[in-house]
Formats: sequence, structure tokens, C-alpha cells
Amino acid sequence: MLSRIRLLCLSLFVLALTSAACSKSPSQGDPAAPGKSGTRPIIVFMTDFGTANDAVAICKAVMLSIAPDARIMDITHRVTPYSIEEGARFLEGVSPYYPAGTVFVTVVDPGVGTSRKAVIVKTKKDQYFVLPDNGLITPVIDRDGLASAREITNPNWIIQAPISSTFHGRDIFSPAGAHLAAGWEFNLVGPEVPQLVRLAPKTSATTDKGIAGDIIALDDPFGSLITDIPGDEFKKLAYNFGDAVKVEINKKLVALPYVKTFMDVPVGYSLLFIDSRNRVSIAVNQGDYSRKFGVEPPGTIFIPRKGAFLKVR
Repeated sequence: MLSRIRLLCLSLFVLALTSAACSKSPSQGDPAAPGKSGTRPIIVFMTDFGTANDAVAICKAVMLSIAPDARIMDITHRVTPYSIEEGARFLEGVSPYYPAGTVFVTVVDPGVGTSRKAVIVKTKKDQYFVLPDNGLITPVIDRDGLASAREITNPNWIIQAPISSTFHGRDIFSPAGAHLAAGWEFNLVGPEVPQLVRLAPKTSATTDKGIAGDIIALDDPFGSLITDIPGDEFKKLAYNFGDAVKVEINKKLVALPYVKTFMDVPVGYSLLFIDSRNRVSIAVNQGDYSRKFGVEPPGTIFIPRKGAFLKVR
């Protein structure tokens, strides 16, 4: 009888320890460290490789061979080839929606095989970015802050085979990102990088006459024009919803209604609106503005202050 009581007490003690371990608060661990948070590590992948070849599949296979528990999620693999600016814009747009500890592997690398560095950047939001040092990370660190940057030089972090001079996505960035996601110590990847390459993107300019900016992209597949004019700057021009805004696009004047959303104009009509990323955009309701009017980036745009006289052609 005494033995049964002792066994019961021991069982209750073990159960209590197990319950305590299972209910441990995430704050007691290190949720920002890849592969150490008790959840499956996340790798977010983006390239300009396209989808008509095997490059993306090969990179994912390399990652999973090193970090088989990782969840690999895609931003896109259809970044305009060689467009560092577009890749940087996508990375800036997507990264806030992922948690601390996420590993972003981004390969838009027109300088592959040259002296440009391969780096891992840690931001002050405890996210990690594995990418070429060519400016891709600029808007992210401008927003989130730079905690540390290291060059990928440790041979244990890269593919254990001859390194191709043209496929660092497979040979350097994918294995380095996977090792990081698997919990390898970030500080061991290589030496600190004191200064990262920075992009110098164009920005709109506001004067007493209005705002001059650029058409920087299309909202594929809808053909809407994306500009670099912040919505907050546009609002300083004093337009109200429903106003007709006279806009100069590539030095050609057009009149566009300023509205909140697409269905505020009839189907097939053009509109000017502030998009979900707080930029001035121009669209056709259920149509393709770019195709309809033959406008593609890069291009210029000028919006005058409300009340300024501009004759529409």
C-alpha cells in the first residue's frame, strides 16, 4: 500500500513538472532567435528567378536539406529581373507582417560573382535578411533600424561543393539562411560589415506649386500606376474626395477624380486614389490603365495644388 502511495505521489510530481514546462511563457525563452523559439522556423524567399526554370526549386531543396522543419514562404519570384529597387520595395512592404526571428532570403543579384559581399543583416525588430550587399535592405533598415550586419564567409555556412560564379542563390544565400533558421549562431557566419551599400531611390518633391514625382511600378496584373508620392503629401494639396484633379503624366495633362476606392467611379473610368501602401496611384475601374493609355514605368507625374489652373489637352 505504501509503495502505491509513493508511486502516485511521484506520478503527480512528474505531471506537475510537465504542465509547468508546457505552460512556460514565450517571454521566458528567446522567441527572436531563429530555430530556438519552440515553433517551426520561417524562411521567406524572394528572387527574380522567374517560374519557368528549376532555380527556385533547387534553392528550396538546399534549404530543406539543412533545415527540414522550416516553413518556406514565398514573396514572389517575379521581381523585374535585376531590379534592386523593386526587390527592396517588396521586401519593405512584406516584412512588417512577419514575426521576430523570421529569416528572409532575397536574391536579386545583378552583381553575382563579383566583389559584392554576401551578407546577413539583423534589424532592431530581430528579423534576419540574407542577401547581396547591393542596397536591397536599405528601406527596411531605414524603417526598422540596423542591429548588426555580417559577411557570409564561414565555409560551414555555404554549400559543401564548388561555388558557382553565377548561382549564389543556391550556393551561398540558401544554405546560409537555412543554417540560421536551424539555430546556428549568427555571430559565427563571418566578420561584421561596418557599412552596407545603400540605395538612393528617387523621392517626390513638394513645392508651393504642387508635387513632382515618378511612376515607379505597375500593380500587376491590374495595370494601375504606382507612384512615389506619399498619400500624406498629396493630402497637403487640399483635395477632397470627389474633386477632379488635373494631373500631368509624362507631361501630358489628364483629369482624374480623386476617390476612395475603385467602385466610386463607373466601370471603365479612370481614378486617382491612395493605395494600401499610402502612395498615390492611378487606375481604371476593372480595367488596365497602363495598357489603355500606353503608360509604363519609369515615368513622371506632377500634381498641382488645388485651385491651380491647368488646361487639359
